Amino acid sequence: MKSISAKHNRFFTIAVFLLATASCKQAHQPRASHQPAANLSKNISFVNPGVKCIHVFVALCDNKYQGIIPVPAAIGNGQDPENNLYWGGDYGVRTFFKRSKDWKLVKKQKMSDTLMQRLIFKNLSTNYYLVADAYNGKYIKQTTIDFLNSCAGRLKDTLHVAGQTIGIDGNAALLAYIGHDGLMDFQLSQAFQNHDGKIRDCIVLACISKKYFTPFLAEAKVRPLVYTTGLMCPEAYTLHDAIAAYIKNEPEELIRQAAVMAYNKYQKSGLKFANQLLVSGTGK
Repeated sequence: MKSISAKHNRFFTIAVFLLATASCKQAHQPRASHQPAANLSKNISFVNPGVKCIHVFVALCDNKYQGIIPVPAAIGNGQDPENNLYWGGDYGVRTFFKRSKDWKLVKKQKMSDTLMQRLIFKNLSTNYYLVADAYNGKYIKQTTIDFLNSCAGRLKDTLHVAGQTIGIDGNAALLAYIGHDGLMDFQLSQAFQNHDGKIRDCIVLACISKKYFTPFLAEAKVRPLVYTTGLMCPEAYTLHDAIAAYIKNEPEELIRQAAVMAYNKYQKSGLKFANQLLVSGTGK
């Protein structure tokens, strides 16, 4: 994070956790809609057994457009991915995966006002790519819709990178959502029934995501490997370590335990708390 020097600073991390979790407590008050209409512009089925993809949808933290108690302005601007808590911050998805010894950044793209930035990483020991999308915090509802449509196989696309074609959105093997739980603020009128009979895996790191996402995940027939029962700080270490277990084909419980261990390591929450917070299930 360029504007805040907080690397490995436990006091900062705890403060951010308190701010981030406190933000969920205010989020039951609906806010005005600030997102474009859902538009499934792509539905391209694609399977490449030699190359697999993990697609991560990041809703940038936003003091102005999300129903949260504000975090510090430097990390709570949802139109500034470079410094955002969940992207360019010290434990944001972009920063954490760029520092990881397991992943190499192979491509960075500027996208649009809605989807602001896309990063493509290659795992150094497997045939997995990771596509991370930073959505403008103003459009958190659209982020949620795109994630759920991908879970249901209603939104599919492909990318070309390093001579390879990889499947993203509903063509990805694993889908993940990171950020504020916008379903506390708004309702979705769309249906997310499974479109193609394929059961996908997902991770949802947002406050109380099991309660709020379960009806939609069940409708999409997706398999939640990790989601949450309470307030949490959805920084990238939890996702990173859960993915590390996933790409080793570990069973669901070991994937969950990897997330638990990472959350406890960085948040000092205690294993009992982390075990109760991070759960897995069928989405039903």
